[in-house]
Amino acid sequence: MRSNTKYIVILGDGMADRPLKELEGRTPLEAANIPHMDKLAQEGTCCWVKTVPAGMPPGSDVANLSVMGYDPEKFYTGRAPIEAASMGVELGEKDIAFRCNLVTIENGVMKDYSAGHISNEEAAQIIESLQNELGDERFSFYPGVSYRHLMVWRGGPKEMECTPPHDISDQEVESHLPRGEGSQELRDLMEKAKEILANHPVNKARIAKGKNPANSVWFWGQGPRPWLPAFQERFGLSGGVISAVDLVKGIGVLAGLTPISVPGATGYIDTNYQGKVEAAIELLKEHQFVYIHIEAPDEAGHQGSVETKIRAIEDVDSKVVAPLVKWAERCDQRVRILLTPDHPTPIEIKTHSADPVPFVIWDNQRQEKGVQAYNERAFEPLKPYTLEPGFKVMYLLTQKICTHCSEGCGG
Repeated sequence: MRSNTKYIVILGDGMADRPLKELEGRTPLEAANIPHMDKLAQEGTCCWVKTVPAGMPPGSDVANLSVMGYDPEKFYTGRAPIEAASMGVELGEKDIAFRCNLVTIENGVMKDYSAGHISNEEAAQIIESLQNELGDERFSFYPGVSYRHLMVWRGGPKEMECTPPHDISDQEVESHLPRGEGSQELRDLMEKAKEILANHPVNKARIAKGKNPANSVWFWGQGPRPWLPAFQERFGLSGGVISAVDLVKGIGVLAGLTPISVPGATGYIDTNYQGKVEAAIELLKEHQFVYIHIEAPDEAGHQGSVETKIRAIEDVDSKVVAPLVKWAERCDQRVRILLTPDHPTPIEIKTHSADPVPFVIWDNQRQEKGVQAYNERAFEPLKPYTLEPGFKVMYLLTQKICTHCSEGCGG
């Protein structure tokens, strides 16, 4: 039966944080001017949700699976194979996909996990060179977005320990290189790539302009082909996913949701916010569900930039939350909005944490008595009621009685 209610998820990647000395003990959410997020918190159902199960890596892959209503402990096989689904890269039963970051390493130290947020056009030229010179019947390279790319190892090893490059910013890399079965072959591939990149025309041009070169590749996030049950079967809703990054698009593809590409969506502070909102509203004319992912707060957290993170949060508020709430208030149908981060990306550690995150569910036809503002301090009294496991949040948003009790939904 087709739902008459429209459901919107606004996912501010890494928005949550910890109190900072430079903000006089406030978090970036506290310091930011976010009147529209505050409105949702004041009028909505508020709580915390633990999106990362104990013992699992606190990545956007695990956390976004949770928010979308899937148990990571059951369905997660790795980050890269999810991205492969978005990129249309077919994985065989014995194939292992790896995320292939373009990074800047200087004097053995991870200087920049994003190679200066290299452009899509520059990165595509580099990945093409790697494929031409290193690609064979075993290894294949595929271009993605900015610094985020894919390498597939046909018949690759299933067990290997790899470290996300954004976890080791400003740290020496030697002790974080791949370890385990097949790791030496992967290290050799990284060395060969380094030789190719050392004299690549793109890097020469970047250095001439004072930009960080993509002088190394970094493999991580590996795993085999995944599978997800259809979102429509679980929640009775059709819809799509709007994101600049292949990770979130890939979860959507695996779940049977339509990935929407928005021109100018960059995964950074300069992304096309207006285009994402317009695409969401257009999608909701024919469908009931849209998942809008904004990467910029997470990138700012990885950079350790307080100023950029506050700006990113304020942009989400004014350029995404504000117009969608305005649309919902004019809509003649019921609209429910879930506002949440996927995980925190604390400035002080420049990477993800597994801490719970504050969420709010707002309904255009039902006003609740929420909390004063959308930030960690205002939500603190609600900590004892933290929602766990995290994938329950989608059941809460869609008001579905969970029939998947074998998965621990508790519904």
